[in-house]
Amino acid sequence: MLAFVVSGGRAWAQPPDADTDQSDVDSDSRTEGESSHQPSDLEELQRQLDILAEEVERLRSGEEEAVELSEDQVRALGLAPSAARSYERSRGVSIAGYGEMLYERFSGANQAGDPSERTSQIDFLRAIIYAGYRFNDKFLFNSEIEIEHADEVFVEFAYLDYLVHKNLGIRGGLVLLPMGLVNEFHEPTVFLGAERPVTESVIIPSTWRENGGGVHGSAGMFSYRAYVVNGLAGANFSSEGIRSGRQKGSKAKAENFAFTGRLDVTPTPGVFVGVSFYTGGSGQGDIAIDGHNFDVRATIVDVHGQAQIRGFDVRGLFANASIGDALQLNEVLGKTGTSGVAEAMRGGYMQAGYDVLSQSNALGDTQLTPYYRWERVDTQATMPVGFDRSRSTDNTFNTIGVEVKPIPNIVVKADYGWVSHDAETSVNQFSIGLGYVF
Repeated sequence: MLAFVVSGGRAWAQPPDADTDQSDVDSDSRTEGESSHQPSDLEELQRQLDILAEEVERLRSGEEEAVELSEDQVRALGLAPSAARSYERSRGVSIAGYGEMLYERFSGANQAGDPSERTSQIDFLRAIIYAGYRFNDKFLFNSEIEIEHADEVFVEFAYLDYLVHKNLGIRGGLVLLPMGLVNEFHEPTVFLGAERPVTESVIIPSTWRENGGGVHGSAGMFSYRAYVVNGLAGANFSSEGIRSGRQKGSKAKAENFAFTGRLDVTPTPGVFVGVSFYTGGSGQGDIAIDGHNFDVRATIVDVHGQAQIRGFDVRGLFANASIGDALQLNEVLGKTGTSGVAEAMRGGYMQAGYDVLSQSNALGDTQLTPYYRWERVDTQATMPVGFDRSRSTDNTFNTIGVEVKPIPNIVVKADYGWVSHDAETSVNQFSIGLGYVF
């Protein structure tokens, strides 16, 4: 490249032939040379120098050209699109991120017509930076650093990946558990709704990450992930679910470990179905009676599916969680009556949306997608002997809304949600979400 630039420069600088009349040369210079030939060569020389400078900078930084991955390839890694930026580089540093802000306005009356006494609020939910480094074609580091509610800092994931083969990778560190449709794929431009589905907050407690490691990969239409991680902390379970049992990688108790995995089948691009599971002890040495430690095994299984075809976005999920030794857990925690932790919890939803601009190029990349989600969640589906169900833990949700993406990296969502249960104390709400990814 450098030789080409130098030779180009010499050709432009070569003097005229000695036999050429100087006045002709001057005349040519004043007409064609000055008006077209000389600026053109200068511009070409500058262009070549710019290319050379970019090449030198690329070599200096150790970075290579990016390789674009398909949506199916990214999903097989267990990552949302921006989170997979490190995998699109051959070498060097990668930076990406996303953010979300949420406004919630609650109804003035609850389901029974009594004053709700709920205060409307606006919250910058999270600002995220993905930072990664690709060492070579086999090893890379990837991480997600989150600032929640504008003042709390967390590490969402941080791991090393060894890419053994195109069908096999070995991953270790703080990892996202491969459960459901949202836990790994939680960027705001990826899921419909101003807020994540309730099932994927209390039955599958997103954003769920633990310390551990395992394997991931894909072969043909199949993709898989399987990890061994530290177990949940059962002492933090409640009648509202197991979400508070996440240990989040911070000085995690590891008396009990767990196994989690996922298998998805993608018969055609944009469509996949699969199953995820988690099983492991949650006692962590904290649940003991008369010197006997109880395992408090938590087992979660979900089946899920998604289809994104010609503007349609259809998703569905059902999850069931069972808690072993629930009677002993409640005894140690001092739970009574309707406040007990359940032996079984379950939830599920169906959701559909359609981009009404998908078949037109009139507005460029703009997307306008009305959507509807039906969901039912019961965190006390089955109670231990001697405990009663609360009338407020079996909830049905109906959410209708619309999302607008002026460009693929920015989304605005607005929806209204109706919620009901037997206690009639539920409160409806209107939500507006603003999100971005880069």
